[in-house]
Amino acid sequence: MKKILLIGKLNSIVKETNKFLSQFFHVQLCSENANVAEGMLKIINPDLVLISLIGAYDIDTSIFFMLSSQYSNIPVLTIGTKEESSTFFKYYEGSQFENLIRPVENTVIMDAICNKLGIQEKELQKQATGTDKKRILVVDDNGTTLRTMKAMLEKYYEVTVAISGAQAMTSIGKKRPDLILLDYEMPVCDGRMTLEMIRADNDMKDIPVIFLTSVNDRDNIEAVLRLKPAGYFLKPPIKDRLLKEIDKILL
Repeated sequence: MKKILLIGKLNSIVKETNKFLSQFFHVQLCSENANVAEGMLKIINPDLVLISLIGAYDIDTSIFFMLSSQYSNIPVLTIGTKEESSTFFKYYEGSQFENLIRPVENTVIMDAICNKLGIQEKELQKQATGTDKKRILVVDDNGTTLRTMKAMLEKYYEVTVAISGAQAMTSIGKKRPDLILLDYEMPVCDGRMTLEMIRADNDMKDIPVIFLTSVNDRDNIEAVLRLKPAGYFLKPPIKDRLLKEIDKILL
């Protein structure tokens, strides 16, 4: 499944676009902050970047320079009103960038994406009618770990990533995962605090959570087990054992 990084303010239009495109692509939502976007680009390695300009007059314009200079091989599609789009046209460089003017139908967005990616919409429709993969959210402040875990799991599951507990909560609110792999040792909002927030929310509390921890001592393991997660693994987890445990939990 092709991957799209959808950058923009989380408003009703972005939510609607995400809901529609998620039928055909693996869509990762991202804020319009350049540092966050750069981190997500490295982790996800998307096939296309979609930028919503709706209500984003204060969007970090360095995103456009970063895309044209460091990620010129990734096609970029932007969507905005005439007024919003005209503000950012000066930052577009070459055929990498294409803009759609709102109001625009989702089918037109789909056509533009397919043209940018050089794929047939019929192929996507065929994929969309197939069996849906279970969704897994991987939460870790280490980008290398996120890339490793994503590569390990994405053949079998739809994998979304988050680089902090706060981003995890936002991600869960946007698209509920079937299971969460959660780093126990994270700065500011660690795994314990993140799990407590998940369990405090009625819509999230039943999502199974597997802890990943790099500290292999008795006190740490006992602290993890006291939280009664669905499971825990020492980093780096053994692929076969992890997949077996995930399958058992999701049955």
